[in-house]
Amino acid sequence: MIYLQLFFEFAKISLVCVGGGYASMPLIQSSVVDTYHWLTLPEFIDIFTISQMTPGPIGINAATFAGMKIAGVAGAVCATMGFVTPSIFLCIGLAKIIFKYGNLGSIQGILNGLRPAVMALIAAACVSFVLLAVWNVEEMPEDFSSTFDLRGAIILIGALIAVRMKVGVIKVLIASGVAGFALSQFL
Repeated sequence: MIYLQLFFEFAKISLVCVGGGYASMPLIQSSVVDTYHWLTLPEFIDIFTISQMTPGPIGINAATFAGMKIAGVAGAVCATMGFVTPSIFLCIGLAKIIFKYGNLGSIQGILNGLRPAVMALIAAACVSFVLLAVWNVEEMPEDFSSTFDLRGAIILIGALIAVRMKVGVIKVLIASGVAGFALSQFL
């Protein structure tokens, strides 16, 4: 039963996931953390982090890692197949439409309308991740000072500066891991 549930849950996410892997993260989080409680938010954040560090599309990686954590190898296969299957059919269908009608204003209007929604999904995920990284909470605390994590804030600010300076993602992730270890020794 869990295998079918994983397949269909990730297929549902894939069907409405517009904007790439990062846009799928809040949808995956909503499903596996909030709705089914298969994972905790910290476990999901770990999966998100590992998904970024491994080669391949982040959404597929996240589906694979989440499925593995939830139901082992078979769960990983079901979640991954669920995430990929609708995309294959949608891509083929949309490619035919765009190649045939892509110059129409209505198609361009639809695509332009989807961009802000995708950014809203990514921003919502970012807020959850910042709350966990800097305040060690899963939702807005009443008193931000009581849960503030100085190490998390230092790493977040350093990583943001590095990204703005166009430092490579791999270097930022490695440096953040090293900084996390070093700061845990001193703070």
